[in-house]
Amino acid sequence: MTDLEHQVFTQVRAIIANEEQVIGRRGILIPLKKAIIADGDIRNVIDIVSSDPALAAHLLWRSNSAANAGGIVSSKNRSLKDALVRLGQVNIYRYAFTFYLKERLDELPQPYKKLVYGYWALTESIATDAVDSLHHMEGVNINPDEVQTLALFSVFGEIIALTAFAYLNAESEQSFPLSIIKSLIDNQKQTLTLEAFDSLGLDEELREEFMIAHNLRQTRNPDSPGLVLRRVLSMRNQLLNPL
Repeated sequence: MTDLEHQVFTQVRAIIANEEQVIGRRGILIPLKKAIIADGDIRNVIDIVSSDPALAAHLLWRSNSAANAGGIVSSKNRSLKDALVRLGQVNIYRYAFTFYLKERLDELPQPYKKLVYGYWALTESIATDAVDSLHHMEGVNINPDEVQTLALFSVFGEIIALTAFAYLNAESEQSFPLSIIKSLIDNQKQTLTLEAFDSLGLDEELREEFMIAHNLRQTRNPDSPGLVLRRVLSMRNQLLNPL
């Protein structure tokens, strides 16, 4: 690593550690996380989600897309309450996090917005393939929303690192070339990804399944969502630790 790469690496990691700067809008996520940690009445969670109609519509759509993937049509959630009860509180928070992260990405200047949207499109495509794959598997007991929420973090490190780099260049008197962050993503992807998980308050189970999905950790659990995602990531040459 060159001196300049090391300088940028240090500054990008500092930005990643700033949860509010990376994720931006915290008005819903903070009380939502508190309600979930308290493990209280689902009605509290419903009230919080309902306060943002865009988020509510997104969660309803996500719930139905995971349940009805692979050409298999199940009962459709017609109310927000039905959708949130079916999702479970952990998946609610994961979906909400990705919704507000995507909203934050909309604010990025070019060329970073175009580049990070490429990663986002890849994430959505991986999620679709993973859930479709699950629906065609027999003899497994895996929640499709757990597969979908996990898959939405498939290239989380790349998205967060590029976002942090965009903020760094916006705030710095010196403009760093894109080749620097490309080199860091290529060579420090695992470090940047795991630090992003640690810094941004995501649940430990998501981090563990991410490790399984990327072949960084093994499991004997046949119903691991990470194993479903690992097959898709391997076919797409996206594993942090190739098979």
